[in-house]
Amino acid sequence: MTSVSQQAVGAALDRVEGREKVTGEALYAYEHRSDDLVYAAIVPATIPKGRVRRIDASAALALPGVLAVLSHGNAERLPDADGELALLQSDRVAYRGQIVAAVVADRIEIAREAERLVHVEYDKEPHDVELRADHPHLYKPDTVNPGFETDTEEGEVDAALLSAQTTVDVTYETPSFHNNPMEPHASLATWGDDGGLTIYDATQGASPARETIAEVFGLKAESVRVIAPHVGGGFGSKGTVRPQAILAALAARAVGRPVKVAVTRQQMFHLTGYRTPTIQRVRLGAEPDGRLTAICHDVVEQTSTVQEFAEQTAVVTRMLYAAPNRRTSHRLVALDVPTPSWMRAPGECPGMYALESAIDELAIALELDPIELRIRNEPDHDPESGLPFSSRNLVTCLREGAERFGWAERDPRPATRREGHWLIGTGVAASTYPARRQPSEAVARRDGEDFVVSIAAADIGTGARTVLTQVAADALHVEPERIRLELGDSSLGQAPLAGGSMGTASWGTAVHRVCHKLIEEREEEEEARVDTSDEIEAEEEYSRHAFGAQFVEVRVNSDTGEIRVPRLLGVFAAGTIVNPKTARSQFIGGMTMGLGMALLEEGILDPHFGQVVNRDLAGYHVPVYADVDEIDATWIDEHDPHLNPIGSKGIGEIGIVGTAAAVTNAVHHATGIRFRRLPLRLDRVLEALA
Repeated sequence: MTSVSQQAVGAALDRVEGREKVTGEALYAYEHRSDDLVYAAIVPATIPKGRVRRIDASAALALPGVLAVLSHGNAERLPDADGELALLQSDRVAYRGQIVAAVVADRIEIAREAERLVHVEYDKEPHDVELRADHPHLYKPDTVNPGFETDTEEGEVDAALLSAQTTVDVTYETPSFHNNPMEPHASLATWGDDGGLTIYDATQGASPARETIAEVFGLKAESVRVIAPHVGGGFGSKGTVRPQAILAALAARAVGRPVKVAVTRQQMFHLTGYRTPTIQRVRLGAEPDGRLTAICHDVVEQTSTVQEFAEQTAVVTRMLYAAPNRRTSHRLVALDVPTPSWMRAPGECPGMYALESAIDELAIALELDPIELRIRNEPDHDPESGLPFSSRNLVTCLREGAERFGWAERDPRPATRREGHWLIGTGVAASTYPARRQPSEAVARRDGEDFVVSIAAADIGTGARTVLTQVAADALHVEPERIRLELGDSSLGQAPLAGGSMGTASWGTAVHRVCHKLIEEREEEEEARVDTSDEIEAEEEYSRHAFGAQFVEVRVNSDTGEIRVPRLLGVFAAGTIVNPKTARSQFIGGMTMGLGMALLEEGILDPHFGQVVNRDLAGYHVPVYADVDEIDATWIDEHDPHLNPIGSKGIGEIGIVGTAAAVTNAVHHATGIRFRRLPLRLDRVLEALA
């Protein structure tokens, strides 16, 4: 592969859109304007299961300014819609909070007031919302996200576990976790005179969203345009089209005017996806020297009755450590709940929490340092696929982190270090995430002495604009100031979403190729276009992953159960770091979410009402600045020639992957108590310490 010259790539360039954002010039989905604009407000179901018997909208329609009340009785038919996007297509209620009606009014205040006046009568049915390992309706899905085998087995796992000299057999539980990006999900839809649809949407991918929306409405893809120049976070929740986008388009067609819809913070807990709760049993068998002879990872998780989503929780266990006997499985139960979906590092995040916790328990059982145990089980090729790794520097990350963290000074015995009321401990965990890329189209053209590069990428706050500008600048051999990047618009061609840690690799390949083509192959031309489909289809077969290690120090108050985190360190191997400034933010952001997963975040379900009761940022706690004293992220210098022309691996998700396990391992080291249920709430810790 041709590599870019190291000019702008590798520089800590400030965000190119920084001024727009701090001055408020950057427009997000709900902030776009349109003539003759009206607003829609959602009427949510107040039962967890049943049917809508009757809707009385008379009081709402009598309110001045109300234009329409949409429901299953009068909404446009969407014959090609299914799952969560079959909006207002039947009287069925599949979960509490589902959209059963919507009010359209000429002011948002009127729409919200009218929404309260819509009276809905239901025929309620018995509901089931609780995940259990012994649920009678567990089943095996055909595949797990995004298409992995559901179950795998190699060797004689049961026999190896029986004959192993040291074994671990433990079960871990994680609750539902909820994406809470700063920008709520919102859409503005308008229909043209030609029957075309334009939507300003809070989406992680304008091109994929266009395809989905066109299918729902039975349109050709070219008749739909999705625009998302700025997106205020997503974490996976904006990776697929959500119901509010369909509602905006339905309402706009019904009233013949552009319609805005914004999902409230509370409604986001129902309508925008979440990480499924899991029950994970991990069994490990090892020789006295620590070499694994067997790994077994069995997962139970939930989906909805509306649409199947199977998180690939155990998939990471298939490739991380060498063991001749391996088995993984996933089982689902369809409950009367909203459909789970992607949340930062889906699968790897909860799966590695269980695996890395079990590895720590095995290290203790073997009286072996947990870093040394991981090193002794380092594979020389991908245990699952048999492919060589394009690069694998997990051991380097572990050793570099141990040196930086002062691991050698650690007393391996749990509950031995104390300062007054505070019990002090340290923990470690490994992390990994696939390094993928997908085809993209891109256009580059001359604009006087400057250049314009167009690609339907999405910047969800990660710095995509900036790093792609750097890639273009190096390929064109000009300063970044001479590049104007256009993105966030489906009219710019096909491009993958910002997700799966593949954005920079996918878009960057196309940007590099098109800029290179413009100046070296078309010197007399004003414009060049590329499509990287053929290049990516022909790429060599390697197992491509980023790796890392997280180190944590905790202090646990023996009287109150309070947990403090003085230090959190991450060391990563992620290929070429295009921009150290934005990369560090990504790593630290991921680790902060992992800290929240371990200590704070939890969707608390009321089984009687069938809903999450702490559905706001007052009750759903996320980490803040005061929750960790010192947090740092660094990386090793890794060159991997088998990735893409930039040599980069994704960094948006690997930061969260190992952090929760590192925290809980540190808490065990501090207290001598093993917690296997997240989060480590104060009441649970205090009860265990009593």
